[in-house]
Amino acid sequence: MTKETILAAVNALPDHVTLDELIERLIFIEKIEEGFAAIEHGESQTHEEVVKLVQSWQK
Repeated sequence: MTKETILAAVNALPDHVTLDELIERLIFIEKIEEGFAAIEHGESQTHEEVVKLVQSWQK
């Protein structure tokens, strides 16, 4: 996560925010960035693959 991303997240928050809310927002953004990186590296599954996986759990 870059400093610019952090600053943008802070600036998007309301004037009164708790530290917990800020941390939750930053963790959320970090997880999204990790997901995009996984997709770029081919480490993701298609919707159909996930449906088959979930169906296998139900047997």
